[in-house]
Order: sequence, then C-alpha cells, then structure tokens
Amino acid sequence: MRTIMKAWLRVLLLSRRLLRSTSCAIGKREVTTLCRTSCIHFKRAGASTVTMATGADLPPVAKHQNRLAKEKSPYLLQHANNPVDWYPWGEEAFEKSRKENKPIFLSVGYSTCHWCHVMERESFENEDIAKILSEHFVSIKVDREERPDVDKVYMTFIQASQGGGGWPMSVFLTPELEPFLGGTYFPPEDHFNRPGFPTILRSIAKQWEKDEQGIRQKSAKVMAALQQMVEVASDEGEGPPGLNCVQKAYQALKAREDKQYGGFGSAPKFPQPGTISIGLQKLRGAIQ
Repeated sequence: MRTIMKAWLRVLLLSRRLLRSTSCAIGKREVTTLCRTSCIHFKRAGASTVTMATGADLPPVAKHQNRLAKEKSPYLLQHANNPVDWYPWGEEAFEKSRKENKPIFLSVGYSTCHWCHVMERESFENEDIAKILSEHFVSIKVDREERPDVDKVYMTFIQASQGGGGWPMSVFLTPELEPFLGGTYFPPEDHFNRPGFPTILRSIAKQWEKDEQGIRQKSAKVMAALQQMVEVASDEGEGPPGLNCVQKAYQALKAREDKQYGGFGSAPKFPQPGTISIGLQKLRGAIQ
C-alpha cells in the first residue's frame, strides 16, 4: 500500500508540473479541482488500481495528411489522412496529369456509403496500394453530393459499359478526362478469379505505358458512342415509355438474373430502384 501511495504521489506531482508548463491559461482553481478528482479516482479504485485524468488520452497525431484536409465536404475530409495522394476535382489535378502524362484514378462516393468506407479501409489506407497510385496515377476524390454533375457524367459511362453502377464509383481517365475503364468496389486482393485493386492498377499502368495511343483511341470511341446515346434519348422526348419498351426492359432484366445468389448481374451488387419497379410491374400483370 505504501508503494502504491508513493507511485500515486509521483503521478500527482508530475500532473501539477505538466499543468503549470502548458501554454493554456489554467488557473489555480482548475489545478486543485483536477488533483481532488484524482484523489477520488484513487479511493474508488482501491489499492490495486490507480487512475488519473491528466489529459494524456489525446487522439493520435495523423501519420498522413493530403490536400483533402483543406476541403469542406464531410466525405472528402474522411479521406484527408489516407496515405493516398488525393486531389480534389480541379485544375491542379488536371494539370499534374497532363504535365506528367499519367492517367487519372477518379473515386466518387458519399459520406454514408457503406462500401465507400470498406474500400477506404481495405485499399486507401494501405501503404502499398497508395504507393502504386502515387507512382502511376493522379488520384482524385469527389463527393457525389457536392459535385452531382461529375457523378452523372461518369456514372453514365459505368452503366453503359458495365450494365449497372453504384458507389464507390471507380473510373480511370485519360489526362483529357475521357474515361476508358471503370467499376465500383474493387477488393484489395485477387479472389475467386476476380482481380484485386492492386492487380488492376498494375495492369492499367503497364497498358498505359505500352499502348497509350490505343487507350486514347478507345476512350474517344466510347465518348462518341455515349454522346450519340444522349442525343438519341433527347430526341425521343420526355413522354412516358410505351408498354413495348417496358416489356423489352423486363426481358433484358430477366436475362441478367442471378439464380444462384439472387439479384441481377455479377458482384458487386447494389440496390437499384428502377429494377425493382420493373419486377413489381410484372407481378401486377402490367408486363406479359
């Protein structure tokens, strides 16, 4: 008991010195209150435990901090301490991509997105993956709630090329901001014949170095096709689709049904209200 008392007194004296040496304006009353509080903790703890509220339990200092720390978006701020050298959407990132002739990795999400947080934890906090991104790409983070215009443009590409979309949205762009490859959530490792995020990054970096012009040409064709789709859709007017159109949509949906695991298409899968609506129309007998 005497040994514990001596140890407690040392802690108490040390806390007084720390409080006196701090740059904060702490008065004598606050010091006395803190010391009395520590006595109460000691009495409650008994002879086996000594606890002291000295302010030592401060949050750890972040090891990394990137440009997103200056942003206002809650989603972007969540990624401010990633080892990835993130840029916000803007001319600084575009200029770096053009100057260094590096493709852009664009990641779009929002603060309450579950799989966005999963991919951050698995990949964007991974030092090795961050190194690959920094070496071969210019990485841009976008909050879809802050920039719905950017989200809409590249989601159109994802849906047209993948047959569906979701978040996080992961798109690879040329320095001219033209997409050439994309997806949603990428796992951190190769799994079940599906390439992991590092494998995808290395493959794209190698292909860019080997056949940059080929990638640019394919990207230009994709953009031309998307533009044509938008023009055709706008020519059809804003009226409701006919029954024949809905029936065709149902047949296309039925062909993508995953009878083994449920849902439509392959993983990763996301809820799609439009898909569910078509299924409900079928149940109500509106579709033959």
